[in-house]
Amino acid sequence: MHELIEMQKKLYPDLLEVMQERYMLLQNIELLQPIGRRALAENTNLTERHVRGEVDLLSSQNLINMSSKGMQLTKEGKLVIDQLAAFIHDVMGMDVLERQLKETLQLDDIMIVPGNSDEHDGVKQEMGKACVSILKKHLSSEQTVAVTGGTTMAAVADMMSPFKDKRDCLFVPARGGIGEKEEGQANTIAAKMARQARGSYRLLYVPDPLSETSYRTMIKEPAVIEVLKLIQGSSFVLHGIGDAITMAQRRKTSTDIIQKLREEKAVSEAFGYYFDGDGNIVHKVRTIGLQMDDMTENSQTVVTVAGGKSKAKAIASYFKQGKSDLLITDEAAAEAILGDKTSL
Repeated sequence: MHELIEMQKKLYPDLLEVMQERYMLLQNIELLQPIGRRALAENTNLTERHVRGEVDLLSSQNLINMSSKGMQLTKEGKLVIDQLAAFIHDVMGMDVLERQLKETLQLDDIMIVPGNSDEHDGVKQEMGKACVSILKKHLSSEQTVAVTGGTTMAAVADMMSPFKDKRDCLFVPARGGIGEKEEGQANTIAAKMARQARGSYRLLYVPDPLSETSYRTMIKEPAVIEVLKLIQGSSFVLHGIGDAITMAQRRKTSTDIIQKLREEKAVSEAFGYYFDGDGNIVHKVRTIGLQMDDMTENSQTVVTVAGGKSKAKAIASYFKQGKSDLLITDEAAAEAILGDKTSL
């Protein structure tokens, strides 16, 4: 396919550009439907006049429906998106980026979606769709999925859809709550994933972080022990990667600890562990839930979803030590990591 794409670029460069643009329009309509022309123009950085001409053509091809409520994708439009996904992926050079990033981060499997999730929520949703497609492909009946919190994991939950023949899968939070907005809590995300996948869920009602006294008390609670066993025995782990200082502030961390993180040059956070640029653990939060040792000792499939240019250093930092079977990221993060070799 790569050789064919290169020939097409030479013979029909305009055609490929038009295909990419119309594919992008269909993607945005799918994610934001029903959506009006003005909103679509703003979301794609195209002029409203240009969008009007393009959507008229897409409508004439029965790829979208246009009504007073806005534009929506038809079944044919959805089919076109699904069938073109791999082709557009290679046309935009994502396959080349993936190979380069695999070598840089020393990972076996990486999926990159076009764009920058810092600037467009649609890119984060595309990462969510990619994660859901992996689950649907590999998750078996009666398996358990553990998921962390955060806006990226919330996007995965938004993109979740019924598993059809795998309705008895269990979703659990990988850790307690950190006092952030409800939609970003691991409990909320696990429950939403379960409802949309037609599975079941269990919740973990513990705060994160915990004092030593609270930890010793809660770790003995039968309900906590039961859920913790489910979490540690999960088949899949879905998690994001946070910026160290941002995550510390969201946890209402003391000024002394934040100062320590700054002095130790903490860059990334995952599962309550804070890492510096070389991947060394510089601080650990006392928390009930999945620990990094659990993933090393158990045979879980770990999927990391993190993107945005702002997360590039955090992603590179985490993968100096963190385990993952698959990284799903975006173009902006990948290019920033590859362009900043001094930080790796």
